[in-house]
Amino acid sequence: MNSHQSRLVMGERCPSSSPAHAAFGIQTLSDILKRFRLIALLLLGVSLGLFGPQALAVTGPCDIYASGGTPCVAAHSTVRALYGAYSGKLYQVRRAANGDTKDIKALSAGGVANAAAHDTFCAGTVCTISVIYDQSGKGNHLTVAPAGGNGTADIETNAAALKVTVGGQSAYGVYVSAGVGYRNNATNGIPTGSASEGIYMVTSATRVNDGCCFDYGNAETSNNDTGNGHMDAIYFGRLCWFSCTGSGPWVMADLENGLFQGGNGSHSNNTGRNTTYVTAMTKQDATTYSIRDGDAQSGSLKTDYAGALPTTSGYVPFHKEGAIILGIGGDNSKVAIGNFYEGAMTSGKPSDATENAVQANIVAAAYSGSAAGSYQRIVNQNSSKCLDVQMTNTASGANVDLYTCNGYAWQNWMLVDLGTGFVNVYSENSGMCLDVSGASTADGGNVIQATCSGDSSQQWVKTTTTSPYFRLTNRNSGKVLDVSNCGTADTTNVQQWAWLNNTCQQWKLQ
Repeated sequence: MNSHQSRLVMGERCPSSSPAHAAFGIQTLSDILKRFRLIALLLLGVSLGLFGPQALAVTGPCDIYASGGTPCVAAHSTVRALYGAYSGKLYQVRRAANGDTKDIKALSAGGVANAAAHDTFCAGTVCTISVIYDQSGKGNHLTVAPAGGNGTADIETNAAALKVTVGGQSAYGVYVSAGVGYRNNATNGIPTGSASEGIYMVTSATRVNDGCCFDYGNAETSNNDTGNGHMDAIYFGRLCWFSCTGSGPWVMADLENGLFQGGNGSHSNNTGRNTTYVTAMTKQDATTYSIRDGDAQSGSLKTDYAGALPTTSGYVPFHKEGAIILGIGGDNSKVAIGNFYEGAMTSGKPSDATENAVQANIVAAAYSGSAAGSYQRIVNQNSSKCLDVQMTNTASGANVDLYTCNGYAWQNWMLVDLGTGFVNVYSENSGMCLDVSGASTADGGNVIQATCSGDSSQQWVKTTTTSPYFRLTNRNSGKVLDVSNCGTADTTNVQQWAWLNNTCQQWKLQ
């Protein structure tokens, strides 16, 4: 409430057009009614939240970077707006059933993503994230990465795989599994050569591995390794390139042909960050670089390294090329996993004070939730082995079998509720759906993975038998997911068969 409103409430008399009234401080009935109408409007505004916290100006990380003289030239988040005035597109989702797309915006300027719009559009099908929009105005949007020197073309992530709560509101992060990656090779305003820059991202220690490379930042424009110093990206994970302190995961600088903890590769002060949500930061100029990390839910940043660039040939001067990558290495190495919630790249090297303020902003955003994602293994009751895609294949038509449970993405599945009593069984590794080959209705019809299409042969009913076990009945054939001849050996084929009420046809989620 401002000072003028305070005087009204305390009873200060309003001016009157009558000299006599003014002289004796007497108000007309009209003045009194006007005052009560104003107070009533103010009270109504408060009750509707028009003057509550959500109406106040919001500051985002990129506002902080700009005030520090190092403006964002790329700003990506599927979770929230990174500018206080930004209320535009955060990301785009694509329906597998028909290819339709929808842009998901922030609920309000500086606000959280509109998860309800996401959920409504994706109801009854699998959705993927097809675009992660750049909020900086530079147009540096991220789309699925093409083939590179170390991998075929990537796939889009399942849009529902990584639910998160921010400021008490639901949103979705980017769930990177092996094979998922995003890139932009034709950027605008991203630093190149030895030009200074800063990078940050919010990620998680809940989902990491020692694969190459869960990166976000500056990379080659050719999708190939073009030599030392041609990258400047944040890496987070357990891949130890040089000698490492502790067991990680670590925030490191991927400068190409090396994940640097500091100095020439190793640095004892970089001891790792094992919290549910992690703030990761790097920055670099023509002669120095820094690595900082923090708990994205509380506290301040820790400086892991601040000093000279590596003295190994190729790193001074730098040769940054200005592409942007997410979830992959510069040459499209794509066997890493990780969670991405938000991140930005700046023009110029931010000060420690600026980065400290960004960390405070991230903590205030109030991230919460498990960060584990929504995929699970489907385990056979008879053999205790997992539903598996043979040869880790990502191709449509790849065969499905049993295999010893090993934790790899080709054994991870999500049951996506179609809202009709049926589910799609969606593969983390390939982004494809469990299907019966050729839409067969016969006993022994082979089970495969195939591009999600909405066909009835890809739809299943999950029916509990004896908890926690269930059977999966194919909509097209009325037959159930079955293990050939009740085999228990690795690579035993999976098929459909009439329900026999045996343990070979019963499964559990794990």
